[in-house]
Amino acid sequence: MAGIFYGWIGIYYGNMAQMVDTWQFHYSGIQEYQLLKHDPGEYFTNLFHNPYQGGLTKFFGTTDSYWNDLKGNFIIKFLSILNIFSFGNYYVNVLFYSFITMFGPIAIYRVMNDVFPGKKIQVLLAVFLVPSFLYWTSGIHKEGIIFLGLSLVIYHVYFGLKQRRFSIARIIYILLGLLLILILRNFLIVIIIPALIAWLLAAKFSKYGLAIFTGCYLFFIIVFFTAKFIHPNLDFPRAVVKKQQEFLMLKGGSAEPIKELKPTIGSFLINTPQAFNLSIIRPYPSDVKHILSLAAAAEINLLLLFFLVFLVWRTDGIRDKNFIYFCLFFSFSLLLTIGYTVNFLGAIVRYRSIVLPFLVVPMVCRINWAK
Repeated sequence: MAGIFYGWIGIYYGNMAQMVDTWQFHYSGIQEYQLLKHDPGEYFTNLFHNPYQGGLTKFFGTTDSYWNDLKGNFIIKFLSILNIFSFGNYYVNVLFYSFITMFGPIAIYRVMNDVFPGKKIQVLLAVFLVPSFLYWTSGIHKEGIIFLGLSLVIYHVYFGLKQRRFSIARIIYILLGLLLILILRNFLIVIIIPALIAWLLAAKFSKYGLAIFTGCYLFFIIVFFTAKFIHPNLDFPRAVVKKQQEFLMLKGGSAEPIKELKPTIGSFLINTPQAFNLSIIRPYPSDVKHILSLAAAAEINLLLLFFLVFLVWRTDGIRDKNFIYFCLFFSFSLLLTIGYTVNFLGAIVRYRSIVLPFLVVPMVCRINWAK
């Protein structure tokens, strides 16, 4: 139902709410399906074509980059396969898409249900029914498959650590999840790998979980700013700055004026409050321009209210604190990255939707609802 609503919004609001992508993917998927019928050779090889000079080296680039094109081309190829069975009907494709991507929330539900025993209803509601998460991961776009990739990794790492055994099948699922993330939002790889390393080390020395996460992230922050001295292509601060500049060059109704980053530690520190404000607190009620921004503003204010309630009335009952540290460090590093690079509120709401379950579930499960 949410996926069908997503498609309808794409027609009804279109450019005003920046909702044209889903239908562009659909029509491109039909063209790709026709290519399968008339030129199978090209169909099975064009995903690996690199039309740009040096396009393979622009891993984080948004222009003339093979990696930037790959995420859209992958969705189009995926939809072309669905069109074999749906005869090119968008809303039938939604059923297939939702069936496949539903495994992501189911996996996280099972993990959270194990972490918070006796909190089944809270986990169920917070995993599946956070409005922006439900909306953006149900529609035909990248978010549903990205969350599926994240869930495959998290589910199999969590239960692998719990059972103290990583079978070949479990490792394959983890690699598949990382591959989906790499294809559809490659910068997420740079964010999730440090979180996974810290999680694995914390599981090894569980008494020092928070100290290990803090130490690992301090180490990775140092590497982030100094890796350029090892090799010029590892200039991560400049890559973030370039990403921000590419977003600033785009035009859209939800664009916000922001301070421009520089590839220095000082500039990143100065821009940190702005980044968190953009990715965690916006949109304000004053930012409302249409039904989607109204829903996003209402949701974020409700979640902030829940957070205040959590600070006043909270309980214990966490079975695995190291997993919660993973959720927090991974989520806030992603939110910080979004805030540094993206200045479109509509895009920010969509990008951050995939981490909301990792923050909302621990919060609502630790609120003392009786009080």
